[in-house]
Amino acid sequence: MTPAHRILKCATLPLFAAGAVTSTACAQSAPRVFDSQRHRFKVVVVAEGLEHPWGLAFLPDGRILVTERPGRLRIVERDGRLSAPLTGVPTVFARGQGGLLDVALAPDFARSRMIYLSYAEPGNDGTAGTAVARARLSETGLDSLRVVFRQQPKVTGGSHFGSRLVFARDGHLFITTGDRQRREYVQDLSRHQGKVIRIQPDGTGAPEIWSYGHRNIQGAALHPETGALWTVEHGARGGDELNAPRQGKNYGWPVITYGRDYSGASIGEGTAKAGMEQPIHFWDPSIAPSGLMFYTGDRFPGWRGSLFVGAIGFRLLARLELDGERVTTEERLLQSLGDRIRDVRQGPGGDIYLLTDEGDGRILRLEPSPD
Repeated sequence: MTPAHRILKCATLPLFAAGAVTSTACAQSAPRVFDSQRHRFKVVVVAEGLEHPWGLAFLPDGRILVTERPGRLRIVERDGRLSAPLTGVPTVFARGQGGLLDVALAPDFARSRMIYLSYAEPGNDGTAGTAVARARLSETGLDSLRVVFRQQPKVTGGSHFGSRLVFARDGHLFITTGDRQRREYVQDLSRHQGKVIRIQPDGTGAPEIWSYGHRNIQGAALHPETGALWTVEHGARGGDELNAPRQGKNYGWPVITYGRDYSGASIGEGTAKAGMEQPIHFWDPSIAPSGLMFYTGDRFPGWRGSLFVGAIGFRLLARLELDGERVTTEERLLQSLGDRIRDVRQGPGGDIYLLTDEGDGRILRLEPSPD
């Protein structure tokens, strides 16, 4: 492998934290340095040896929770060591794009120790659907796990599960779902495919459809000033979208889209129709966006206010400058790194963290680099 793909030299060592068995201790070589329009920055490997990591969350003590799509949840120590897989994780449908997906801390995590997981939940006869469970985190695993949302109906196939988790400022939980390649379900408000769902965090009450007409939302974040939900979703061949979904609004899929079918055939009725919303921004050709983050930190002052989008198709990190709800500039970063960027998050200190969706996936950290 080239230095861009193998920056750590690792050995398996015993880890004596409660419940952990082995870990990876790594010696780090020189980080890669990149230039952007506003900053020079370096890419530091935090951890590696993860199998298709999908989501991460920062614990108050500086450690990181990370999911692996085959169904493992781990804690990353501050020195980059990986815990043994935590116990108590729900059984997942680990086929195709399915598996263990996002992770989020409850807003009152410091008191409750509750976390939320989204995942592809297996059903009967090979079916599956996006589900969300919550549980109490201990040093060894998860306790008192309970499912708080199940996408209905479950269907066959291993594609288009979504799914990101975002807590709104009022305490509700947003859940993004994919269409599960059942286009005919997306405009049907009796089904959960292709919707943004809003629920009470304990799962009580009927799940509420916040917005619909979505294809496969794999990035979501709250706007730091307005508190509004923003999302990115996969189009077909072209037509990836950036949206700020409003309650009760229809975002068009599969009736309107800026993409075409993979065969080259047209989809739906065109790019616009009365009663259906237009995206804030779209990508053609598709970048396959996954992960979404508004940057608010002090480590990169020239990036403050930018929107960052991971891309698993074009293997890059997109930085968007905004004027209200209008994209004025797009800068494409890390293209020479060659990794599928699955998630992007702002760390507690203002650095930027990425997950690479590979069989030997990594957690990367972007830090300022002196000129």
